[in-house]
Amino acid sequence: MSRSSTPTLSVIVPARNEARNLEIVLPQLPPDAEIVLVDGHSVDDTVAVTRRLRPDAVIVSQGRRGKGNALAHGFAAATGDVIVMFDADGSADAAEIPAFVEALVAGADVAKGTRFAHSDDAGSEDITLLRRLGNAGLNGLANAALRTRYSDLCYGYNAFWRDTVVVLDLPALDLDVPAGSMLWGDGFEIETLLTCRFSLAGLRIAEVASTERERIHGETNLRTFADGVRVLRTLGRECVPGRRRAARRRADAMRAAAPSTDGRVVTSLTAADVAVPTAGTRLAA
Repeated sequence: MSRSSTPTLSVIVPARNEARNLEIVLPQLPPDAEIVLVDGHSVDDTVAVTRRLRPDAVIVSQGRRGKGNALAHGFAAATGDVIVMFDADGSADAAEIPAFVEALVAGADVAKGTRFAHSDDAGSEDITLLRRLGNAGLNGLANAALRTRYSDLCYGYNAFWRDTVVVLDLPALDLDVPAGSMLWGDGFEIETLLTCRFSLAGLRIAEVASTERERIHGETNLRTFADGVRVLRTLGRECVPGRRRAARRRADAMRAAAPSTDGRVVTSLTAADVAVPTAGTRLAA
């Protein structure tokens, strides 16, 4: 099975009590994309708003709690060639989706958004100084551990070919846990976990310049210190030899089933092969 030069899209939107934001966000998403709304036990009109504005949307009820678990449900429900992770709070710009798709069609397995590329298309209207400093420190640790040159570790705007999901090995959706508990990978550490497992599997990763906008309504669920500790623990857990070997085995299975766009199997990369952000990677809206 070869990858399409005109892939279909599945946009995964995890949402918990985001009805007011979805009123603005949903109309901005591509009309021909599959929208997978993963509802995290909302008590507002999140589901009703989605059904009204995008009656074609796939609506999934989250099993456990946490952003990572919500995304895992979305990945499982997606049917498009390409999966796009998209926050419901208005911080992601839908006009940037073509840039992520362009990077994938050009040969990347994963298109990783970055707010810190040397480009006019990159930036953040929302990040605090404390979060910026924390991200810089964690990003440096990640690059040292993974032997990469990423510019932004903790950013959730990413896209990837659906056939790469196998390398992520996320917690099973049907596992029973105590009420209110989360398994490793269920929380905000998901962005770091994805970066680690994609990198350790040797997939081709391209950074795409992106601007993070301010949340439109409500308050973020991000907890700077607690979630920063989870990110740090993720780096420690993922970068051990056993994890590296497991990631390579999963990647070998993926490559055996999914050639690249030109029919050639993508080979493992060295640090020098990992794409770095450059000006002009973003398509015009």
